[in-house]
Amino acid sequence: MYRIAFCDDDKAVLNELTFLLEKYCQNTKIQIEYSVFNSPFDLTYELDKRKERPFDILFLDVLMPGQNGISVAKEIRKYNEEMKIIFLTSSSEFAVQSYTVNAFYYQMKPIFEESFFALMDSVLKECVKNEKPSLLLNCKSGITRIKLCDLEYCEVKGRTLNFHLHGGTVLQSNGRMDNLWQSICEQKQFARPHRSFIVNMDFIQNISSSSITLTSLERIPIPRGKFTEMKNQYLDFAFQERGVWGGV
Repeated sequence: MYRIAFCDDDKAVLNELTFLLEKYCQNTKIQIEYSVFNSPFDLTYELDKRKERPFDILFLDVLMPGQNGISVAKEIRKYNEEMKIIFLTSSSEFAVQSYTVNAFYYQMKPIFEESFFALMDSVLKECVKNEKPSLLLNCKSGITRIKLCDLEYCEVKGRTLNFHLHGGTVLQSNGRMDNLWQSICEQKQFARPHRSFIVNMDFIQNISSSSITLTSLERIPIPRGKFTEMKNQYLDFAFQERGVWGGV
């Protein structure tokens, strides 16, 4: 499900946007969750709370009391490059500045149904293109989606899978390592050096005969006799998939 935010100080504009979005969802059968904000302060407060699950698309008014949309977008870009930002405005005055924050589009008001539907088709197509493989976990706190690019390694202890994410977060989910491996083994950045571990090779810093050291300095054991296989798998991945060249 996609997540969209509308931020505009004009409630009539917000009402029109939500009406158009609901009609678009009804016509296309696409499920979209949306939130409405009447000020940039309410928006930034909500964004601070939901950095783990941000909006996919943001419709943002340029001229609002207290803080304009361009400055809000600059703050967002400090920690989120993926959110599709669509500026809303009655003037083309800030069109050039919108490119400095990698805006997806600069939409002039008033917004008509035909142009809104075309814009939604375009931005959702871009979201699909940029989607990164993810994994749904059934955690104690509920169903959680993680991006595979953020998973450093997974370790199984008993019947619990411990997912170690980049940045230090650890999520726990019941399951079997064999089943997890079957679901992600086609993602070429993952290796299984040990029956109890799956490692994201993008985070490997060093491989020795007995262990793998990750960039977080965590150490993953390598069983006796498996060093050569693991080393060759990592070198193939680094050279062929990531374009890393060997040193002299």
